[in-house]
Amino acid sequence: MTVTHTPVAAGVPDSAEGLLARARALAPVLRERAPEIEQARRLPADVVELLRGTGVFGMCFGREWGGLELTSMEQTRVVEALAYGDASAAWCAVIGANTGIYCNYIDPATAKEMFAGPDTITAGLLQPSGRAEKVPGGFRLSGRWSFGSGITHADWVTSGAFVYLDGEPYASPDGSNPHESRQFMVPQDQVEIIDNWNTTGLRGSGSCDYTITDVFVPEAHSYTFGVVLGRPGPLAQPDAFTRAMCGVPLGVARAALDHARTQARDRTDRMTGTDWSDSFRAQTTIAACEADFNATRNGVYGAMTRQWEVLAAGGTLDDLTETERAASPLSWVHAFRTSRSIVTRLYDLHQTWSINRDAPMDRWLRDTTTMCQHLIAQDRILQSAGAYLLGGKPEFAISLGII
Repeated sequence: MTVTHTPVAAGVPDSAEGLLARARALAPVLRERAPEIEQARRLPADVVELLRGTGVFGMCFGREWGGLELTSMEQTRVVEALAYGDASAAWCAVIGANTGIYCNYIDPATAKEMFAGPDTITAGLLQPSGRAEKVPGGFRLSGRWSFGSGITHADWVTSGAFVYLDGEPYASPDGSNPHESRQFMVPQDQVEIIDNWNTTGLRGSGSCDYTITDVFVPEAHSYTFGVVLGRPGPLAQPDAFTRAMCGVPLGVARAALDHARTQARDRTDRMTGTDWSDSFRAQTTIAACEADFNATRNGVYGAMTRQWEVLAAGGTLDDLTETERAASPLSWVHAFRTSRSIVTRLYDLHQTWSINRDAPMDRWLRDTTTMCQHLIAQDRILQSAGAYLLGGKPEFAISLGII
């Protein structure tokens, strides 16, 4: 397949370094806007445009699309930088940026018609929670889906659904699946958003439920992660849309650590009069958290880099050893859970200085607690990796890039 490279879209950085610099510059603005983002329970329109201006929504699109085609490692660094400012903004950024990954599974000519440019935003739930009835030329899609992070500002909504024909479960023609499920792309204006996102953390992500009622979806607007129709490559892999999400907890943990260290330099224990810089409790807590952060982050980037090396050289995920392949999803889980642990210990270190609603530590505690309820931070990932390592059946095999 011949690929014609076109210039990166006007107004956005033309390199990973440029995008990362813009993300880092935006972080203080996001930190300042965080209370407003929380109160709105979604990203304000101008914040979406600030994110769009960094180029983050185009970071997964190929160069032939005018995107930056960042490596998984580069994407994760950008997400970390945004999360250093606000977790909800970073969460929506990484999910919206996955448009460039989804387009690998759609016919290029159709995708060019669907996506106006590399800053097109997609949201939605990939889990097959809906029903798609096969009809001439496509499908009639109906259902209700949860956790549509960023759906309030999305251009397209992608939703998983089981396929039916004449009211009966539709089996894949190749016999691989007795009841086929697919992904379906629908313009956001054909989706009804249910304003029910009122949570402990990630309050600004607008992760609302939504419904789609008897909407016609052309065959070309549906896809499956088992068939690549665009250019093959490291980002045209079943697990690619999950890789950079762990940048959110890592960015929050780094923000909490830097905040705690800054506060400790100027704080004195009110009971003993001891400076925190000389306090055994503060010293050991900060050091232990730094150690956990460094080990966890290095684990993420180590697994990610090895995976990318194999894929970029033309290999497949099957060319990884079993240990190398399992390392990637295991590192995601560890990043989420260790980041939550770090924030919790720093929250306890700060005691009553942490508890006010407007204290950043309070928000980081709530955000990391909530994001750890996401599927990629749950025991199902551990089960899948463990089953793979033992020759069993993974419950969520796509986390290992298995369809």
